[in-house]
Amino acid sequence: MPGGPATVFERMEMAAFPPALLAGSHFEPGPSLQIAEARAERSWYAVFTVPQNEKSAAKHLGLRDIELFLPTYRSIHQWKNRQRAALDLPLFPCYLFVRISRQERRRVLESPGVLRIIGNRHEAIAVPDAAIEFLREEGCARGIEPYCGLVVGQKVRIKSGAFEGLTGTLVRKNHNLRFVLTIDLINQHAAVEVGADNLESIE
Repeated sequence: MPGGPATVFERMEMAAFPPALLAGSHFEPGPSLQIAEARAERSWYAVFTVPQNEKSAAKHLGLRDIELFLPTYRSIHQWKNRQRAALDLPLFPCYLFVRISRQERRRVLESPGVLRIIGNRHEAIAVPDAAIEFLREEGCARGIEPYCGLVVGQKVRIKSGAFEGLTGTLVRKNHNLRFVLTIDLINQHAAVEVGADNLESIE
């Protein structure tokens, strides 16, 4: 009824949407919305660190609320006294990865231990999300390790699963098949044992 008291539904609608917004006024996104938008624009980038300071650089980046990933592998080291110890070492020496937006790059570059973000002469170049997820998932599940030899073998693609479409090289080590993932941007390789049933040739 025109001019009458607002119905329950109308009062609920007015509470959910303030009159200024219902009237079509200009909406300025608040800090929380701006942060959410920045997070949506984030990509993974490789960071070059001071040699043998990967873990320290990662600690400082974490203190700056930078999302990061430092891939490691387990290595058995024997000391001079013949004592053996398991060490977690950086998978790619002098490199770690950060997931940032363009606005966060300065915070990364100003962090102790960071030398540069990898890219070309004009801009930083993102690392594919699938490569990072592969290093995370397979590194934990199957024991990923560095691959320092010449990468010569059959070019293959993962056929199904979370990493469908990811390409690499199939090599043999001690009669076992290993999938070698190459991060071309930093010219580094990582290998993990695989079953041939989930791979297909791309040559």
